Order: sequence, then structure tokens, then C-alpha cells
Amino acid sequence: MLKEKLKTIPHLPGSYQMRNVHNNIIYVGKAKDLFKRVNSYFKGNVTGKTAKMVSEVVDFTYITTTTEQEAFILELNLIKEYNPKYNILLKDDKSYPYIEYISKPYPKLKVARYLNIKKKDKKMLFGPYPNAYAARKIVSLINRLYPLKKCDGMPKKVCLYYHIGECLGYCEKNVNQEKLQIMENEILGFLKGDDKILINKIMEKINAFSENLNFEAAIELKKELQYIKVILDKQRVELHDYVNRDVISYYFDEGIISVQILFIRNGKIIGGNNDKFYLISDVFDEVNSYILNFYTKHEIPKELLLMDGLNADVISNILNTKAYIPQKGNKKNLVEMASVNAKISLEQEVKIIRNNEKRSVLANEELKDLLKLSVLDRIDSFDNSNLFGSFAVSGMVVFKNGNPCKKEYRKYKVSIDKNDDYNTMKEVIYRRYYRALVDKLELPELILVDGGENQIRACKEVLNSLHLNIKVCGLKKDEHHRTSELIDGDTLEKLEIAKNSNLFHYLTRIQDEVHRYTINYHKTLRDKGSIASVLDNIDGIGKIRKKELIKKYGSLKKMSEASVKELQEIIPEQVAINLIKYLKERNEAH
Repeated sequence: MLKEKLKTIPHLPGSYQMRNVHNNIIYVGKAKDLFKRVNSYFKGNVTGKTAKMVSEVVDFTYITTTTEQEAFILELNLIKEYNPKYNILLKDDKSYPYIEYISKPYPKLKVARYLNIKKKDKKMLFGPYPNAYAARKIVSLINRLYPLKKCDGMPKKVCLYYHIGECLGYCEKNVNQEKLQIMENEILGFLKGDDKILINKIMEKINAFSENLNFEAAIELKKELQYIKVILDKQRVELHDYVNRDVISYYFDEGIISVQILFIRNGKIIGGNNDKFYLISDVFDEVNSYILNFYTKHEIPKELLLMDGLNADVISNILNTKAYIPQKGNKKNLVEMASVNAKISLEQEVKIIRNNEKRSVLANEELKDLLKLSVLDRIDSFDNSNLFGSFAVSGMVVFKNGNPCKKEYRKYKVSIDKNDDYNTMKEVIYRRYYRALVDKLELPELILVDGGENQIRACKEVLNSLHLNIKVCGLKKDEHHRTSELIDGDTLEKLEIAKNSNLFHYLTRIQDEVHRYTINYHKTLRDKGSIASVLDNIDGIGKIRKKELIKKYGSLKKMSEASVKELQEIIPEQVAINLIKYLKERNEAH
């Protein structure tokens, strides 16, 4: 059937979707000629990750387009929609910090992270800064040098910052607008690339502190000056047009692509981004798709400098920015620099990547074969924690294609408040998979429970009641609390696995991860319980105030370090005084 279907594919541009035995899309690609590209997977000599993907394909679908650009856009949208296991998946939490200048109603600087930054956004952002510490350091220094607004909200009276000359007293003073404008021009000038402004300002402060015999403050500022100079020296390149641009290149070897992006802001390299992934399709198509995907989550600069071979026209049109391949001069040198960085990064990490593949992806394949499963893309693993019969909790961790998927982790506070593993397991499994059915969430091919026959029976009983056919296995520990054996949930027999094998280490990793996750949740609840019991001793702190204090501070230590004024945001002044006094006496007694 597949052979006959391959013959009917048209010679047109478009996007194709590879599907597995469950009809799930496992790969989305695009092609100028759908017939040639799709047939190449089944008639060519595919190897590595491509061969692995093809081995799972039982069907394919495709959508034709009129242009290659439309095919790119369609591919991008389908990847977002289906999140296929073999496509390049960017990390969800990988957003870089920016320095944001806020002019109205009062001048303020902060370090911020934003996704999907577009040109139409009117925020005054400078960056991105791959080094978050450097961004915070610069903001902290500018705040010391200039009297910006530093507090949140609008206090009724001026605070300490005003009295030490680090704030203009925006809350109750008539601020000189001319002075504000001069300050704003200097700050924005520095953030746009004029280093001398900040360096001169620091020197003025150092000289002022020295004249007033405040040598400690002068020395501290001198250290700050040295730090800033190091940052600025590292960032400098030979481009003086101050255009914000990214430089993109790649290196390909041993079936792995390394893509390097250098961020240039105001004529300086402020850092870069490197990602590595396995080749499934054409090299140029993979890198082009990566670039388009990358800029769905990051700032699109005014200019992109690309390596030869990439589709500058398509990238420029889709991202609505200038993109081209420089042929000579400093810009071409920058592209070559990015290529060298991509190569070095790949050569340094290729052994790590291969070892990680053995420990995760290949071990996951070995587990699939051992359990005679046709597909093993997702594993849900559960653990219960019930210390001395209180704060009964469970945790679920998820591994996808051999690697942890932390955004899918879940915590469960169990209603059964006693040491009853059987009914605890039943409650958690029911809550998890009843919700999955109602909300049509992704289901696993394998469930791992922490324990033996008792936990397996509890799990299978619930799954049967929900009419779910999911493989269940148990992971047992020995007397030293180390992973010892895997129990097949269908036969209740122990499956033989060599203790020094990648599969055994993989199972141990899963069991350790779910145990760590569950114990941490249990500890959090215990700590909150102890905090709550201490707060019960203070008159004036009821259920609502207690909840707000725990939410804001999280620990008794942080509460004891808070000022009366800070605590007054939640509790009355006298209650705050009594709380601080009680915590102080309690600490001294301990």
C-alpha cells in the first residue's frame, strides 16, 4: 500500500507528515518537490536518526502549496500544532533577558524576559543578554549612578534612596523635567552603545567619594568599573553602524547539525545561542526551519547575516526583516566566525551527545523491545510519599523518547491520610487518567509504579475500570533503597536486566527522578505545615492572613528577616511587631 501511495505523490512544493502505527505525526517536513523528497526516505540509503524515524513510519500524508515559502510557513505551523518527536524542538524555557527602560510615569530600569518580541512592540528593550548576571549587574550599576525610581508602587513618603541621593523622590517631590531628560539621554546613550557616558559617570562618582574620604565606596565603584570594562571589551567587534543584527551559521558532521547564532547589538557581540540536533531531512531545509522556529520565540533584529546556502529570500519574507548572505568584508568574517564556533561546539560535545543517546534514546528502544511494545514514546512514572501517616502525596514524572519532560510533571495531594499504598495508588491513577480522558490529554505507552505486585494491581484495576489498555510495570528497590528489578505487570514476573547495562541505568534514573520529585513536594508541604502551626500562636493571624504570609515568604526565616513595614502589607502593625518578636524569641530558644 505504501509503495503504491508513493507513486501518486505530485511533483509540487508542500509539507509532508510521517505517521506511526497509532496514526500520530512523528515528523513534519517541507520540500520543493514532494515526490522526490518523500520517495527518498524509502528508496535511498538512509542512516542514523533518519533510518530510525523511517522504521516507525506506517503511513504519510501531505499538503501541497504553490510556493516554497508557503511550504515553510505550513511546516512551521504543523510543527507547532503537533510537536512531532523527530522535529527540532526548541526548549520552552529558553528566553534571554533584556534590559527594559520605562520612561512613564517615572524613569525605571529592570531586567525582563519576553517571548515573541515583535517590531511593533513599543517597549524600550536592549539585548538580548545571554549572560543574565551581566544584565542584572549593569542595571544595578546604573541604578546606583542615576536617581531612577527603585521601589514598587507609590509610597506616601520618600524613602532611604532619596536621602542618599539615589532617587529624586518621585512620590512627593516636583521633579525637574530638564534633569530627567538629561538623565534619560545619558542612560539610553549608554544602552545604545556609547560606553564613555557610563565610564565617565563612574569616574565622577569615584572622585567625589575620594574627596569626601569615602574610600570604601570609591574602591567598590572602581571594581564595578573594571567589571564593566571587561564586559565591554569582550563584546566589541569591528562594526560601527550600530545596527542590531544576528549572524547565523552552522556546521554538520556525523549526522548532527550545530547551529550558531551571534547576537550583535549596537556594534557589539553580546553573546550567542548554539543548538545541536540530528539530521532527518536536507541540511539546508533543517537549518532554514530551525531559524524560522527560533524567531517565533526570540527578538527579530533589523538584519540577519546568513551562511551561504541558506534561503535568505524566504527567511526575509517570512520574518519580515532584512536577511542576506554577505560576500566580503567584516560581515562575511562574522559569518565565518559563527561557523568556527558552530564547529568547535559540535566537536567538543559530539561524544557527550552520543553517550547521552545511548543512555536515553537507545535505552528507551531497548525497553520497548524487552516489553514487546510497538511504540514507546512516553513513560509516566509514579511514586508515593507518606511519612508517619501525614501529608500523603504522590508525584508523576514523564519521560519522552528517553528524556525527562518536566513541563508534564504533576504533584498530587492525596485525600487518604494514612499509610495505605494500595488505595493511594488507586486514587492517583484514577485522578490522572480520568482527567486525561476528559481533557483528551496525551496517554503513555508505559506506566511505571514504584513497588511490586500490590501497586501494579491497584494501577491495573483503575485502568481496567476506565477501559484503558496501557502497559504497567513495577520498579522494586532492594534493602539499600536502590533499583533492583523490573516487574512485568501482565505476568508479575521479574524481567532480567544486566545491572551494568544502559537500560538498567535508564530505569534507575527514572525511579530516582520520580522519588526526588515526590519527596521534594512532601517536604514542601511539611515545611508549610510547620509554618502554619507556628503562625497559629500569634493573635491576629487567621486562616486568610496565614495563607498570604506563607505564599509571600515561604519560610519562617524569611518572615523573621522582613521589616514591620513589609509585613504590614498583609497584617496590622502591632500583629507584625508581635510576630517578629515571637520569631526572634523562638530562634534564640533553638
